[in-house]
Amino acid sequence: MEAAVSSLFAQKMEILEIVKMSLQVSGSATLLSALIGIPLGAWIGLSEFKGKRLLLRLVYTLMALPPVLAGLLVYLLLSRSGPLGFMELLFTPTAMIIAQCLLVTPIITGLVSAGIAAKEGLIFEHAISLGASKTQATWTIIKEARTGIIAGIMTGFGRAFAEVGAVMLVGGNIRHMTRVLTTSIVMETRQGNFEMGIALGIILLLLSFMVSSIVLSNAEEFSLK
Repeated sequence: MEAAVSSLFAQKMEILEIVKMSLQVSGSATLLSALIGIPLGAWIGLSEFKGKRLLLRLVYTLMALPPVLAGLLVYLLLSRSGPLGFMELLFTPTAMIIAQCLLVTPIITGLVSAGIAAKEGLIFEHAISLGASKTQATWTIIKEARTGIIAGIMTGFGRAFAEVGAVMLVGGNIRHMTRVLTTSIVMETRQGNFEMGIALGIILLLLSFMVSSIVLSNAEEFSLK
């Protein structure tokens, strides 16, 4: 393990670059997925419409979408022979963000929908009976379901941050360009540098813990206001 620590210090600038890329890609993917998934999940959870059960089944199915399949779909979309090949996004951080959005959006949508649906029946009628408008009642439900919404966002971030198959396919693990912590761990393991792989894995877990702690602390402060 001492060799791995020495190697980490020797490559500290490259490690920082990899950490920055990991946070940039996963953070951007989670943010974009939240912008799509939270309104969509809220709409599904609060609305009754024909085909709702089918839509929910589709969302729950996509929550288990294999990362390699998501990567393959994005690869085919962005390859030179694909419909978006002219944009030349393959093997760039943008392609990695797109692939992670494909994985994370259904997770956030499904968990937000479930969280809001669980609160809707208990709160909506009570709020209306107290004189609240439908808009006010809806906003009350969303506020009461914030724990589920935050859980959905953090689950999505965890999926993105720990994901390797999709980003390896569409990013290519190119040094100084698309290399992230998970692809670095795979590379070090394949080269037999198991101690270095473990060290990078510890960094990944620590970063995930720090991000979760920051988000949850801010959420608790917001709840107290």
